[in-house]
Amino acid sequence: MVNKIQLNEQWYILATSSPADERRRVLKHNDTFGLFDRFGDIQPIGLGEEGIYHGDTRFLSHHELLIEGVRPMFLNSSVKDDSSLLIVELMNPDINPDGKGPISKGLLHIFRAKLLWNGACYEHVRVVNFGMEPVKATLGMEFGADFADIFQVRGYQRSSHGKLLEPQTEGNELCLAYLGLDNIRRQTRVRFEPQPDKFSGNRADFKLQLPPKGEVHVYATIYCEQGESEAQIQEQMQQNGKASEAEAYLCAYNCASDSVEVFRSSRCGVITSNALVNQWIDRSASDLDMLTSSMPEGCYPYAGVPWYSTTFGRDGILTARQCLWADPKLAKGVLAFLAHTQADETDPSRDAEPGKILHEARNGELAALDEVPFRRYYGTVDATPLFVGLAGAYYERTGDLEFIRSIWPNVLRALEWIDRYGDADGDGFVEYARKTEKGLLQQGWKDSHDSIFHSDGSFAQAPIALCEVQGYVYEGKLRAAKLAEVLGEKELALALREAAQRLKLRFNEAFWCEEIGMYALALDGDKQQCKVASSNAGHALWSGIATPEYAARVASRLLDEDFFCGWGIRTIASGESRYNPMAYHNGSVWPHDNTLIAEGMARYGMTDKALEVFYGLFDTSLFVDQHRLPELFCGFEKRQGEGPTLYPVACSPQAWAAGSVYYLLQACLGLSFDPDTAEIRFRHPRLPHFVETVEINGLWVKGATLDLRLQRYPNNVGINVVRKEGNAEVVVVA
Repeated sequence: MVNKIQLNEQWYILATSSPADERRRVLKHNDTFGLFDRFGDIQPIGLGEEGIYHGDTRFLSHHELLIEGVRPMFLNSSVKDDSSLLIVELMNPDINPDGKGPISKGLLHIFRAKLLWNGACYEHVRVVNFGMEPVKATLGMEFGADFADIFQVRGYQRSSHGKLLEPQTEGNELCLAYLGLDNIRRQTRVRFEPQPDKFSGNRADFKLQLPPKGEVHVYATIYCEQGESEAQIQEQMQQNGKASEAEAYLCAYNCASDSVEVFRSSRCGVITSNALVNQWIDRSASDLDMLTSSMPEGCYPYAGVPWYSTTFGRDGILTARQCLWADPKLAKGVLAFLAHTQADETDPSRDAEPGKILHEARNGELAALDEVPFRRYYGTVDATPLFVGLAGAYYERTGDLEFIRSIWPNVLRALEWIDRYGDADGDGFVEYARKTEKGLLQQGWKDSHDSIFHSDGSFAQAPIALCEVQGYVYEGKLRAAKLAEVLGEKELALALREAAQRLKLRFNEAFWCEEIGMYALALDGDKQQCKVASSNAGHALWSGIATPEYAARVASRLLDEDFFCGWGIRTIASGESRYNPMAYHNGSVWPHDNTLIAEGMARYGMTDKALEVFYGLFDTSLFVDQHRLPELFCGFEKRQGEGPTLYPVACSPQAWAAGSVYYLLQACLGLSFDPDTAEIRFRHPRLPHFVETVEINGLWVKGATLDLRLQRYPNNVGINVVRKEGNAEVVVVA
């Protein structure tokens, strides 16, 4: 009999309606992000997820631009290629202002531009009269702020709330405020230029007088303020008041543009012969820049907008691995932050144990009050071995031994957690079981409550040993052995290699399931296999823990029709009991999951199979808005002339989805580095049929920088060194 679990599992993202606008527009800077409809508005309808968020709190839940009290007509909107600016074009509908005469549609062009910078949203509105006669009209801006915590927006129900304060207006300012149960005052302060002609509650009206071909400019700056004293706020506003809102907008625009250039200057450029692939790469690069926040420890890619715009251990690590060859600074920032936040004590309320790596960190009201356990939450079984693996991969890419020395104590503590706490029963496998009822029930990358089950659909009981996690441990110990060796700890290096080999032998004995022709999804608390055909098995190729024979069988199995839907590899095969192509983890397609599998296929010499995955995700990029791969999409079979079916509450952009195209390129090119010999290596390189050439500019290794031009041939790739500064070699294994 199938055992049951509460459907509304505590941290399930509720979807009680369709999204308000499928073509939503996203901006982000550090801890602030904005989710707008294509008009540039924020509408409290549909899923109700739109808004301006700062520090896990929604500081603006309603924002609408009106002309004579009605919504303008939509012309066009887009986010600049570098993701720094949202541009919207609108026009007036047929309107008839009282006593002013009718205004025919299309006489007024309304231009909106929005950007985020340092906790504020800057907006510029320009209205142009293209008519032959003067026009008088009222431009209105409506605002609303519910100060909802991100978990409330996701569907979490609170038993009590803080207090919304009455709106305040003075001069050119509107202030909306909230006093939380954590005794922190959060407020949204809006400053206008020019000063509104009228305030009506949360609405500001501007009386426009436009001569023929004349234009008017309105600026609004929305400040998200949290926890500051009134004196600090007044001082800040006095400083802001020294410049006009137009000057503030221009300054923020220039700063945002300069910031993008700084991010891009450290990443090598990639240009292909296919303009559509270039659009996919460019969008991915700009999404990575937008999602990456500046932390005291370095750069960190936040997981995704809107639900996961914060530091996630697993997501940050895997995004850094995907982009490591093109931008190593991302990995350095991730490693430094996760080392700094590594658990140093046992705390069951946070699923924390000494040496364990962070799952996620939150700083909203609910986290501050411990209504949710995620202020610093460690309920993930895989981030710790993945942290060790990333440290080793970072050294292999950069040769940065000085940095590795600085985090080596953290690597050792992570290894100790793996053996002491991760393998609590001493059976050689790392398992998980949550310590708090508030915590996540499932603690692998498939962390929805119904993702780990037996073939009859019954849920696996903890402690659970996931298939892919054993591979992460194997890879982590091998990479740690290399680090120990270069640091002069020979005995530790030998012990780690021996432990990795024992794990590989034991894993292939315990997890291989002939009945399904691949590795079992997991072992349950009774050490019984979960005989479910899942994409998790493909991660065993990525880590290298699979034997060559089993790797070949898994790779072929994952491209069978019940797995490969044409767009990508499903999370589970279509014949499984819990298969549902619309489920979060039980039949959907995740781009990052596919790229790890593709890298694993190439690792075992099956690059032709990795290319099949590349084809599917490229086709997906042609159909999705702005060529932006979402966090996941539905696993329905590919149909001629139709695009993939989108998942309604997927994050988009999502960091490890944005990193996918970089990892696919690395996988198919067999690209690796040896900092000891300053070599860039291509092992059996291949390119997909839709790419004739690839130019990689600014690729560096151990003090040398190269520009390369790759040419596709039927069975291999020709590589020409266009420019080289410093001593480095390009080695091709054909």
